[in-house]
Amino acid sequence: MGKGKAKAKQLKGKLKETTGNVTGDRRLEAEGRAEKVTGKVQETAENVKKNLRGR
Repeated sequence: MGKGKAKAKQLKGKLKETTGNVTGDRRLEAEGRAEKVTGKVQETAENVKKNLRGR
């Protein structure tokens, strides 16, 4: 997964989290938080791979 897809996942998660918060849907809010974290982990993994290739 590329860095762009990871960023998109984070954005999608933020949107779900915000929507869940506004509508009071705690499940949607939690899904959004989880998706944001997953995107951040994927982005970090991409950064690590990029740095290892540069050495």
